[in-house]
Amino acid sequence: MDSIAFWDKVGISVRARKTLQKLLDENPVLEKIIRNSENVVEIHEAIRNWVFPILKRNQAALHYYRNTKTDPDLALKLSWQDQAAIRILDYIDHAGSEFPDQNIGGQLAKTNPFKLLWLATHNGTGGAKVAFFKDMLELFRQLSGKNAHLAPQRKQLNSWMEKYPSGLDVKVDKLRKINQKRIIRILIEKIDSGEITSKRYCFAKGLSFYEKEAQMEQWWQESNFHLRFAVRSPELLNEMLDYTLTNETMKVLNKARRKGIPFFVNPYYLSLLNSYIPDYVVGADLAIRCYVIYSKQLVEEFGNIVAWEKEDKVKPGKPNAAGWLIPSYNIHRRYPEVAIFIPDTVGRACGGLCASCQRMYDFQSGRYNFNLKKLKPEKSWSERLPRLLEYFRYDAQLRDILITGGDALMSSNKSLKEILDAIYNMAKAKIEDNKRRAEGDKFAEILRIRIGTRLPAYLPQRITPELGKMLAIFKQKAQKIGIKQFVIQTHFQSPMEITPESKRAIQLLLKSGWAVTNQLVFTAAASRRGHSAKLRKVLNEIGVLSYYTFTVKGFKENKSNFTPNSRVLQERMEEKIFGNIPEHQMDFAQNLLLQPDKIVENIKGLCNIADISFLSTDRSILNLPGVGKSMTFRTIGITRYGRRILEFDHDPTRAHSPIIHKMGKVIVIESKSIAEYLDQLEEMGERKADYKGVFGYSIGQTEPRMAMYEYPDYSYKVSERITNLEI
Repeated sequence: MDSIAFWDKVGISVRARKTLQKLLDENPVLEKIIRNSENVVEIHEAIRNWVFPILKRNQAALHYYRNTKTDPDLALKLSWQDQAAIRILDYIDHAGSEFPDQNIGGQLAKTNPFKLLWLATHNGTGGAKVAFFKDMLELFRQLSGKNAHLAPQRKQLNSWMEKYPSGLDVKVDKLRKINQKRIIRILIEKIDSGEITSKRYCFAKGLSFYEKEAQMEQWWQESNFHLRFAVRSPELLNEMLDYTLTNETMKVLNKARRKGIPFFVNPYYLSLLNSYIPDYVVGADLAIRCYVIYSKQLVEEFGNIVAWEKEDKVKPGKPNAAGWLIPSYNIHRRYPEVAIFIPDTVGRACGGLCASCQRMYDFQSGRYNFNLKKLKPEKSWSERLPRLLEYFRYDAQLRDILITGGDALMSSNKSLKEILDAIYNMAKAKIEDNKRRAEGDKFAEILRIRIGTRLPAYLPQRITPELGKMLAIFKQKAQKIGIKQFVIQTHFQSPMEITPESKRAIQLLLKSGWAVTNQLVFTAAASRRGHSAKLRKVLNEIGVLSYYTFTVKGFKENKSNFTPNSRVLQERMEEKIFGNIPEHQMDFAQNLLLQPDKIVENIKGLCNIADISFLSTDRSILNLPGVGKSMTFRTIGITRYGRRILEFDHDPTRAHSPIIHKMGKVIVIESKSIAEYLDQLEEMGERKADYKGVFGYSIGQTEPRMAMYEYPDYSYKVSERITNLEI
């Protein structure tokens, strides 16, 4: 039950009451307004009269508040106090608004914060939680100047970064070798007992334990070994981790199995998790662990998960949410220039299942799974492949194809070569087609090919010299017809995932002539102070450039891993900023991807010249539950649970489907309050004081994409036609 009348009569807790009293004691003007007002209308009028003159001191702030279209230039001129004033006025403007909230099963979430303060003050009711009052307390501290914004210095960031070891550290590598030996011992016992059988991976008669161990260490270098012996049950997972999982965790994992959530953790990746935890790695593997261990919320929601990105709902032959006509489930599209291609191969699986996977909705439906034999391509795939790629050939604007899944590198070398050759033939045919078109009516030709994979982190054994040779040969051939950019788009989540094995895998990819970029998902564990900065630094050291830092998407199922967008902004403004490339070095920086074989030394040289520890080449972004990516938002409301309500504009820095002009702004209701988030960080061993100011980041602007990630220009004028669109 969530009616207004019901909640108006629900009492607040003692902790909530004490936080409210602190708010009123610190803000006598606010207390006077609330106590003297007969109703919420009077409160709104009085607060507006109080706050508006503060805003008028800065004309840029006043214009920003009044503009319905976000102006990034004005946003840069807002003071810390301006942002508080704008949020208060936005709260008033949207008071009483209701929005469907999938975090509570699609029920309506309401925002009316000053009514909640009135009810709590006069009646001790309203049902608001402590997290709500803490957020309001910090809001008025920001307005009054009591909490001045003091950004940390570089020395402080370095101190935070030092807390997180890398998987390349000698001590950590030794610990992983111990983990590997434990896992190998368990597997030997299970093969010997017949509990696990394999025609390929079995022992000859008469081998001693040490000979079997040596055989296992050889098999450990093969990706197929890890796929064959991937952990598929909670019991085996716990055994592999030396029975260190808690009873509560095991209950959640067993419930997950009963609900049908797949388990798939390969032995290599499992060796990155520590059972014995020396002081120097305490908490270091949390960002990895949260990918393997399912949360209570995920288990509860599985079966009822709602697709986050509406344009990923594909009905062949019909327009998706962005208006793009899609011929098959194999193609997903949001933007005019790029589309995702998902082959019908083993690439629909992964090297493991990430707990906060963006495609958990598809695993829920069974369309993605870990039955690797059944996922092998059928005979008809060879015939369907070129027909599917005709979508790219006959589209006027498509110039970028992202092969993903699942995981593109789960496909065999043979399947991947077949896909790349088909793309080459399509791209060549598109060029021939253009010869018959007049200037100004020519279609965009394919400029960029990307392969999306997490295997350099999950299963680096998959990246072999044979794969590298095949990629190199393809690039040489494709360059001759004008394809210019070749990118492996990977996903390292933690510096602890960067191991000697993954470093070797990246070196092979770079040697093949393909650049490597990284997408980070900003989970709660990954959002700890200095963690992402350290990840960027270690990635740079092995030749990888950061590309995106993503807010965790999804609803209640990802609540445990969700990080509020205010922390995304704080990380960007207080940590990532120390990796900003000076303007006078931009020309050199934008050429980094053009020389993959020299990128390590070029990054190191740039960092030395610019006197920075890492390169901040990524954009902080949320994949909207509408169309596209953005970090342009205003905080327009807050629920009684303290969960913020954000109003997003579309990214103004890139081309979109014209449908966005009809869609308007996109509402996102966060699945966790900032107070809950800080409590969670404290459980991870963090100091809440280190995150001072996070409440104040309530207005976001999308960063421009770096020049190195832009498409090169054509020698001709591309048609302005938009094809395959129906609005």
